[in-house]
Amino acid sequence: MARAGAELLSEADALIPIPLHRMRLFQRRFNQAALLAHGIACYQKISVETDALARRKKTRPQVGLTRAQRSANMQAAFEVTDSSKVYGKRLILIDDVLTSGATVEAAARALLRAGAQAVDVLVFARVVTQS
Repeated sequence: MARAGAELLSEADALIPIPLHRMRLFQRRFNQAALLAHGIACYQKISVETDALARRKKTRPQVGLTRAQRSANMQAAFEVTDSSKVYGKRLILIDDVLTSGATVEAAARALLRAGAQAVDVLVFARVVTQS
């Protein structure tokens, strides 16, 4: 991920891992996006802001949902908890898997509303469906 996103990372101020809802984090005991972000940060010497964005809405699992249902499911799911960590900054959202893009779109929207200059996305894997 660090190699694939090198150009984006060279211009970024911070990495923002997609947060889990606190109940999901309690069940899972780790946030895979945060682990990926910290791994990338070791190679790129960039800060990871794990507490700048929170998942306030407990969303249902996205598996089996249509694109429209995924988007509706993620509506108002994220909240910026510390705007000083995002205002005027170029940020990179980190996630493990991108399917429809609904999750990163909702998170990016929250960051941009809080004043982020730019938000890019770097993911470990992309689900490709046959049309």
